[in-house]
Order: sequence, then C-alpha cells, then structure tokens
Amino acid sequence: MRVLTFMVLLFHFSLLNLMAQNNDPYLWLENVDDPKALEWVVGMNAQSTAAFESKPYYKENYDKILSVLNSTERIAAPGIYGDFIYNFWQDKTNPRGIWRRTSFDNYLSGNPTWEILLDIDKMSAEDNIKWVFKGAEGLYPDYQRFLVNLSKGGGDAVEIREFDVTTKNFVKDGFFLAEAKGGASWIDKNTLMVATDFGDGMTTSGYPKKVKIWKRGTPIQNAQLAFQGEENDMGIWGSSFFTPERNYQLITRRTSFYTGTYHFIENGSIVSLELPEDISLSTVFKDQILFDLKSDWEIGGQKFRQGAVISIPYKDLLAGKTNYQLVIEPDAKSSIEGMTSTKNAMIVKLVNNVKSELYKFTWNGTWQKTRFNAPEFGNISLASAEDDGDRFFFYFTNFLAPSTLYLADAKKGDFIKIKSLPEWFKTDNFQVQQFESTSKDGTKIPYFVVSAKDMKYDGKNPTLLYAYGGFEVSQLPSYSAVTGMTWLEKGGVYVLANIRGGGEFGPKWHQAGLKENRQRVYDDFHGVAMDLVKRKITNPARLGIYGGSNGGLLVGVAFTQRPDLYNAVVCSVPLLDMKRYNKLLAGASWMAEYGNPDIPEEWAYISQYSPYQKIKAGVNYPEVFFTTSTRDDRVHPGHARKTAAKLTDLGSKVYYFENTEGGHGGASTNEQRAKMTAQIYTYLRMKLMDSSVK
Repeated sequence: MRVLTFMVLLFHFSLLNLMAQNNDPYLWLENVDDPKALEWVVGMNAQSTAAFESKPYYKENYDKILSVLNSTERIAAPGIYGDFIYNFWQDKTNPRGIWRRTSFDNYLSGNPTWEILLDIDKMSAEDNIKWVFKGAEGLYPDYQRFLVNLSKGGGDAVEIREFDVTTKNFVKDGFFLAEAKGGASWIDKNTLMVATDFGDGMTTSGYPKKVKIWKRGTPIQNAQLAFQGEENDMGIWGSSFFTPERNYQLITRRTSFYTGTYHFIENGSIVSLELPEDISLSTVFKDQILFDLKSDWEIGGQKFRQGAVISIPYKDLLAGKTNYQLVIEPDAKSSIEGMTSTKNAMIVKLVNNVKSELYKFTWNGTWQKTRFNAPEFGNISLASAEDDGDRFFFYFTNFLAPSTLYLADAKKGDFIKIKSLPEWFKTDNFQVQQFESTSKDGTKIPYFVVSAKDMKYDGKNPTLLYAYGGFEVSQLPSYSAVTGMTWLEKGGVYVLANIRGGGEFGPKWHQAGLKENRQRVYDDFHGVAMDLVKRKITNPARLGIYGGSNGGLLVGVAFTQRPDLYNAVVCSVPLLDMKRYNKLLAGASWMAEYGNPDIPEEWAYISQYSPYQKIKAGVNYPEVFFTTSTRDDRVHPGHARKTAAKLTDLGSKVYYFENTEGGHGGASTNEQRAKMTAQIYTYLRMKLMDSSVK
C-alpha cells in the first residue's frame, strides 16, 4: 500500500511538473531569433540603455573602461610555439583583432615588432560575417601549420580551418570542419583526430559523440571511426599530447561533467583504462601520466587521498599495472589549481588559504619538489612554456597589484619581470582584509574585502559582493582596473566570497554543494552578506551583488530567497529556469552539478531554489539588471529573457541588455565590452551610491 501511494504521488508530481512547463507563458522568448522575441529584446534594450546613458557618469565610465581595454600598455599575452611568441590582440584600430607573432628575443626586448598572420576585421569585412577568433593549435615540432578556430558571433560552435604561418594564408584544399561544438587535434601533418557533428547528430548536451581519424585528401565522411559514445553522454573528444618522447593520442569520454573514461590509441588500437570514473587526467610529463583524484583511492596497496596528484609510467598504465606514485597531496586548506611543463620540469600552482604558491617538480624515478621563490600574497597564473627548453611565463596579481608578467627558468629556478600593467587607479589609499563568516550549518566561509583604509564602520558603505560557487572554479585575488576606477575610487567597497561549490579548498569544497546540497552554496552567500551587515561595513540598501553564468544563478537565487538583503543585482548570462535548463543548449551537461529536473525526486530539491519558478506576485524584489547575448550558445538567453519578462509583468522594475553577439562572454569587441561594463557600473552607482540611497 505504501509503495502504491508513493507511485501515485510520483505520478502526480510529474504531471504537475509537465503541466507547469507547458503552461509557461514566456516560452516564446526561448525562440532566439524569432522576430517577436527580438522585437521584445530591442524594446528592453532601448529602455535600459536610455536610463543608463541619461546619467552623467555613464560616459565617464564608458570612456575609462574603453581606454583600459584599448590601451597599448596592456600585456600582450605570450603563447610559445617553437621559436616564436604568438598573441591575439584587440584595440581601437583592430576591434575584432589580429593574430600575430614575433621572435622570442624580440618579444623580450620590450618593444617587439609583430608579424600579422590573420586580420579578423579584414576577414569579417570580406566575408560579411562577424568572425570571432577562438584560438589556434599548432603542429609540433616546427609549428608551421595551425588549426584556427573561428566563431560566427562569439558562440562556442566553431569553424576550423588549416592555416600556414609561412604563407600567412589558409591552406588551399586543406583541412576544414564546418561549424559545430567540436574540435580537432593534430596527429601528424596529414592526419587529424576529429570530434564533431558527422551528420548523425550530437549528444543531448550538444557535443560530439564520435571521434574519427581523418586523413588529408579524403572526404570527412570517409574518416575512420576511432571511438563512439552514447547519445546521453556529455561528449566525446580526442586530443594529442606532443612531447619529445612520443605523441600520446587520447580519447576522453565524459559521461557527465565530472565522470568519464579514458582511452589511448596505441599502434592503431584502442586501449581503455580501468580507473575511477571521477578521476581526471591532468597532463603528461617524462612519459608519466598524471591524474587528479576527486575522491580517495586505494590501489596497489596504497591509499591516495582526495585532491592528490599521482603518476604512473605510460607503458605500465596501458599494461594495467598499479605502481602509482604520489606527486603532491594538498591539505584541507589547499588545492592544486594548475600545471604546465617544460622540457625538464613540471610546474605546479598550489592555492593555500586562497593565496598562490609555485612549485617545480622533476622526475628521476621518483618525484623531487622545490618551491619557487615567486611573489606571495596574491594569485599566480601559469602561462605558456617551452617544449624544448625550460623557460615558462607566469603572471602575478592581487587586488591592489596590477598584473605582472614574469619569465622563469625552471632549470635555474629564477625569474625576471617582463612587464606590468599600469596602475590605473591609486592603490595607496586602499586595503585588503580577509574575514570569515559562518554559514547556516556552521561552516566557516572566507571572504576578501577591498576598501579605503579610512573606511567607516557605520553601515553606509556602498558594497559590491561577487561570488561564483560552482564547478570547482576558484575565486582568487586579482587586480581590476575597471573595478578600481569605476567603483573603489568612487567610494565603493568590493567583496570576493569563497563560498562552497568552488575549488579553493579542493574537490571536497566543491562537492559539498552538489545537487541536493545546493542550498549550502546559497546559505554561504547569504551568510557573507549578513556578516557584512553585522560588521557594519554596509546595509541592505547599499549592498549589491554580481554574478555570471552559474554566478547568475547564484544571484538569481539570492534575490528571490532574500529580496530584503540586496538592493542591486547584476545577473549576467544566467541560468534561471532550472526546470528547463537541461533542455536548453548545453544544459544537459550540467546535471551532475545541479541534478535532473525531469526526475521528481531531484526536481523536489531543485524546485526549492529555481529562481524563475520562485518569483511570485506581491514581493518587493530589487530592480535587477539582466545581461546576456543573443549568440550565447552555452547558457540560453531565454533564461534572462523569461525572468525579466515575468518580473516586468508582475509589476517589478528591471533593467535588461542583450548584446547581439559575443557568445557566453557577452561581447566580441572592446567597444561592446566597454558598453556592457559601463552599463553595469552605472547601474550599481545608481542603486547604491546616489544620494537617494539610505
């Protein structure tokens, strides 16, 4: 009887779910390019743009932001390929950008002469297509040929073309892949490993379900199938790791965002590895295959802890042996945030209590670790490294130190400064403090506060709180000229919260906020906000929040659960309709993070926070500012559209801006970025700094 009752309830729940979904009056806004939907977008854009541009400080914001984005004093990000440094550059003259290169020595001179390889503005004009450069992969070891990725409007789907850097032209009758959310990797000059839409559809997440080996001069339809996954997989990808020892050909099958299987192609055959489903293959070094552990693992009489990095020789791995070695094991307050390798060293970035440390590892049958005497109390970002030498680039920054590029020598263990960004705002008058709040379940949540040294603890400081809280993405200190000039210098306080769901303290910190435990993430965020009020840094009338993508979901939940706590909400490229998110674009790939809303038991907990469904009449919501892009093919613009429309129809005032291109980043050119960012900081100033705010 109890079983029968449960089944009846499940049926009833499913029926209600389906009815509510079909009765959604705003579904028409999910039709991205429908004329009616675009007319609505144009109207909403016009209203918001007019409101922002009427403020005298909008033009000031726009000019300052654009000057930073177009500045010739920016660091030209180095990508090492052989003897050359490659860089993609956008400025006033090249709004869509130029792909260029210079010699290593010339780059280090401080005033390099660049050789332009590809002019995206010229290409866009000739083709009458708004091309966006999405990177290029060179063929080791001479790097004469590249696979160039080009997007129409900035989405994740790319067209792939073969390019010859010696002739500075696309190769006639060379490799070409039509637009898709796929990819290609070199095996040799005449062979690619390809994952794309081969004409028989993609996975339910919109990613490839097959990897094929494609020989030059043959039709893509005749490419040899190497591996095939299932339609309900997240996706299947192929990649090559070129080292002086060998070319490792790897196929990765992701069954979900955090689980999958690995398969090497060895002598033309597939060798499938027997590994934990949540293990992550991180890199290859000196014929050692390195893995990140997302959970504890006992193997070969050894026990390795969650968060550790382990290694095993390639041949032993293929043979099924278990002689793994520990590389590094972070403690409860640290995590591995990145790795790169030179010819003779592996470089590891460790985050310890949300501050970066840099280590060098060498291999001689066992692993030897040496700490680099790198800058402290900030964030280190690893850049590119030499294949046939030991030099590598890294950046260092913190909230008050402009990003600085360094060139290090892994063999010598030293480094030199190459270039620093200008001090776009005076930092002498500001301070950085790290506090802890207590979440609802007692967990301590660290957060940073950037403020004037003479800040008064009177509860009246305009305060902007930023967080992300998902996908094991860490939020680390960084210098922002825009935040400094348009917010801090105007009397604002900036707060960065390290809530659960992120990766600041390893996999456990992330996993604590998955699926049925998602509310912990939002409780952490509310807890930080309330702690700011308790410390009299601010009050709800002067507290604003900002988040994008998963962070857009975060702030969406925040203003629906606690509309009394926040007066300004910037909700960018957000997830909001969690009932339908798995049916929109790449949404199905994130069910390992949030759960499956089509399963009643999982919708039961998702429904408790889904912002779109939680919005109701009679609530005094803050005046939210939604931003998105028509060409976002990762998080559907329908999330922002529908939520803005629903709030408007319920009598709530909202602001809305949808860029016509830009993909998930929201913009494709510096002018577009400046406009959107100027609107955001104008909105924040309106809501939190104007004289009417108490």
